[in-house]
Amino acid sequence: MKNIFSQISDIIHGDVTAIILCAGNSARFSSGNNSKQFAEILGKSVIVRTIEAFEKCHSIREIILVVRKEDTSEYNKLICDNAFKKIACIVVGGDTRQISAMRGFKHVSEKSNYVAFHDGARCLVTPDIIESVVKAAKEHNAATAATHTLDTVKVADKDGNIVKTVDREVLWAVQTPQIFEKNLYRSCIENAITKAISATDDCMLAEAYGQKVKLVETGKMNIKITYKEDLQLAEAILSMSEEKEE
Repeated sequence: MKNIFSQISDIIHGDVTAIILCAGNSARFSSGNNSKQFAEILGKSVIVRTIEAFEKCHSIREIILVVRKEDTSEYNKLICDNAFKKIACIVVGGDTRQISAMRGFKHVSEKSNYVAFHDGARCLVTPDIIESVVKAAKEHNAATAATHTLDTVKVADKDGNIVKTVDREVLWAVQTPQIFEKNLYRSCIENAITKAISATDDCMLAEAYGQKVKLVETGKMNIKITYKEDLQLAEAILSMSEEKEE
């Protein structure tokens, strides 16, 4: 599918490839086959808002979209309609996030030194958030967007009884983007394949390899659209941000 996209200009000097993951089945969002990526927030779809943030980020050289096979034509149209310039290719994802991430990684440009994985449904990400994680990744080889957990968290037994309370001072809610030095991530993948490691995010692959991942406080507004009511929350956050800018 790569040949349908124009060649990315060498004028783009960023050295980070963004892999935006959109291949989930949106089961918690809709009982049907509709992808949450195409739901609209204040007149603009979730995925368009996500892509725009990476398009505007100077560190991003190219964008790879990992999508469901049945959504491919819709993404081709979306790219043309919005005249996105950094889209390198569309890749069909797999049954798990880990497989989708690995498939996207196979298409990363040789000119990129870092790779950023981002949830397509985390549409309130900003260029500033992306740049802050890029900076940390270049200092530490691996970094992720995250925010401190303010809630008191309990560990429960199988019957739903509290077993212990976890110190919230050491708890973080991890977000995306999650950014890694390219060769380091390749080693993390090889290690995961060799040891049959199953991970729900890319930081887990780095952890299993023994690599420390720097947490970057990026606030609580970088939410992920998971349920339909999250659309209303995203609208409220965007409206509040627009009011501040006026």
